[in-house]
Amino acid sequence: MLRGIIIFRMTVPLTAENLAALPHVRHAFFTRDQGNGGFSGQEDKSDVVPIRARMAAHLGVAPQNLLSGYQVHSPDVVTVTDIWQPEDRPRCDALVTGRRGVALGVLTADCVPVLFAGEGVVGAAHAGWRGAVGGVLENTLAAMEKLGARRDAVHTALGPCIWQGSYEVGSEFPAPFLAENPCNEAFFRVSSRDGRYMFDLPGYVAEKLRQLGVGSVAMSPADTCAAPERFFSHRYSTLRGEKRSGNLMSAIALAG
Repeated sequence: MLRGIIIFRMTVPLTAENLAALPHVRHAFFTRDQGNGGFSGQEDKSDVVPIRARMAAHLGVAPQNLLSGYQVHSPDVVTVTDIWQPEDRPRCDALVTGRRGVALGVLTADCVPVLFAGEGVVGAAHAGWRGAVGGVLENTLAAMEKLGARRDAVHTALGPCIWQGSYEVGSEFPAPFLAENPCNEAFFRVSSRDGRYMFDLPGYVAEKLRQLGVGSVAMSPADTCAAPERFFSHRYSTLRGEKRSGNLMSAIALAG
C-alpha cells in the first residue's frame, strides 16, 4: 500500500533524508546511546537534565527550549507559543510551532514518533495505536495549517518504533481500525497464538499520512523491540519482566 517511502540516514543520532534536506529545519531521532530523554516519573533524577541539554545543543536551541508534553495516548495537539517548565508541561500527544529557537520533542519506547516540517512550521507527534486511530496525525496537520503550512508541502518522518514482527495484539484490536477503513485489514496478520494478531503500526501510520496528503514520508527500518541495545522498548522490558528503563527522544526545530 505504501508509495514513495524515503530511507533514513544512518547518522548518530538518526536523521531522515527528507527532513535533512530542508535548510530551515534541525531534527534528530536520538537513540539509547544518547540517553533517556524522558521526565515521566523521573523529575527528581538529575541525570535527565544534562541529557536533554545535550540533545538541545545538538538541535541548536537553549536547554530550556527543548519542550515535550505529558503524553497520555490522546489525539490532542498544543500549539507552542511560550516556554514551559517540565512540571508545567501540558497533557497532549503532539506539539506544533512556528517559533524559531524552540525544539518540539516526543518520547517513545515502542510507539511511533512522527516529525513534521512545513515552510515556517514544525510539529512532533507521539503516535501510539490509540492516538493514531484517534486522530493525532490529522490534528497535528490541521494545527500546522492554522499556522500557515500547506499540507502537500509538509514532510514527515517516522522514527524507530515497534514493527509487526514484534507487536502481538489481542483479538479486540482490529475492530477500531476496520471501522475506520476496511482496507486496514492489510496491517494485521494472524499470530501463531489463537485469537491474536501481529499489527503493523508504522505501516498504518505511514499509509495514513500518505492518505492525508503530505508531501513525503520517511520511515526508519529500526524495530525498537528487536534491538534493545540501541533503543528503549517497553514491550521488550515487559516480556523479560524488567522495569521500564527509559524513553527515546525525537525532536525537531526551526533553525535560527
